[in-house]
Amino acid sequence: MAGPSDPGFDTLALHAGAAPDPATGARAVPIHLSTSFVFQNSEHAASLFNMERSGHVYSRISNPTNAVLEERVAALEGGSGAIAVASGQAALHLAVATLAGAGSHIVASSALYGGSHNLLSYTLARFGIGTTFVKPLDIDGWRAAIRPNTKLLFGETLGNPGLDVLDIPTVSAIAHEHGLPLLVDSTFTTPWLMKPFDHGADLVFHSATKFLSGHGTVVGGVLVDSGMFDWAASGRHPELGQPYGGFHGMVFSDESTVGAFLLRARREGLRDFGACMSPHTAWLILQGIETLPLRMARHVDNTRKVVAFLAAHPMVAGVGYPELEGHPSHALAKALLPRGCGSVFSFDLKGSRRQGQAFIEALKIFSHLANVGDCRSLVIHPASTTHFRMDDAALVAAGITPGTIRLSIGLEDPDDLIDDLKRAFKVAEKAA
Repeated sequence: MAGPSDPGFDTLALHAGAAPDPATGARAVPIHLSTSFVFQNSEHAASLFNMERSGHVYSRISNPTNAVLEERVAALEGGSGAIAVASGQAALHLAVATLAGAGSHIVASSALYGGSHNLLSYTLARFGIGTTFVKPLDIDGWRAAIRPNTKLLFGETLGNPGLDVLDIPTVSAIAHEHGLPLLVDSTFTTPWLMKPFDHGADLVFHSATKFLSGHGTVVGGVLVDSGMFDWAASGRHPELGQPYGGFHGMVFSDESTVGAFLLRARREGLRDFGACMSPHTAWLILQGIETLPLRMARHVDNTRKVVAFLAAHPMVAGVGYPELEGHPSHALAKALLPRGCGSVFSFDLKGSRRQGQAFIEALKIFSHLANVGDCRSLVIHPASTTHFRMDDAALVAAGITPGTIRLSIGLEDPDDLIDDLKRAFKVAEKAA
């Protein structure tokens, strides 16, 4: 790629991984809608299958369009490489399944997206992988929860929906003391607000459905490896340090000291689980990433104005935004998120459940749906939707009450958003 030796974020968002198409000169990334790719000869075919040379064989494993997305997100995060998959949930599953099997254990933050909590609590437990949940700010709790069979620590940069800030430097240090990697869901922050690798994280994933895409049009996920964790030295991951019968006895940490995790994740996880991303989806996410810096700046600016309005409203019991001084993660946010705390947050509405319903149904600009990170503003009631599978204790641990309402602030005129909220509050007041 032409340009300075160390390009800035905005430049990488437009150029990383891409070059004009050598066959046609096309400047935009081509969409390679092909399931498979022709071999030059038998030797070429064998070398590709045996990972002796780079190239593409079958789009479930790799695809030229997907490869551009992977390189771009890895560049934005400062990672060694990435894998594009079918969804953010698929990215989480791929990370866990690459490192853990029956009898394994995970330590995770209690402040998680409801789908992640369900995967860890119920689905993976069915396959013999247990999880201990700890409050994200309970540093002693993180340390105490680690067991001999623990495989990784996991949290979100900003917990969903209360926005507890994960103390990545401290939690990663605890993980590394025990030879464990820290996996971080960075969906809410994107690399524009925070690069978890700079603070000690080892693996990062995104639901690219959200801010990376930015338009609520596709579902996808990206898993990124820092390339810095020493899998061979940890002593806890024979998955990467011992011969793998499913790939000719390959020892992945011998093949690459930087890319061992991604090698196994792609050659086993994508191959056997099959949660691959469509090249068309990858192309659409790339279009979103091109405007990511511009969008994130506007998201944060709009959010600050809406938060200020809500914090002063008499029908609001509290606003869960870390930039507010009363938030338990305020100090951490100032240290780790100097550009802002994103555009997804929750507030607690005073009054009855009926008033909450009336409030949401009265909104006209905010769309009532299950997503975040759209260029449009969104609203949802977590306890009855995104987190409804969680029991009362888990909801309390996640900071969710019956009156909690989650907003995702979009790119509209902030005055219009505030007027919409004002109208909804009036309707809710009358519903008492």
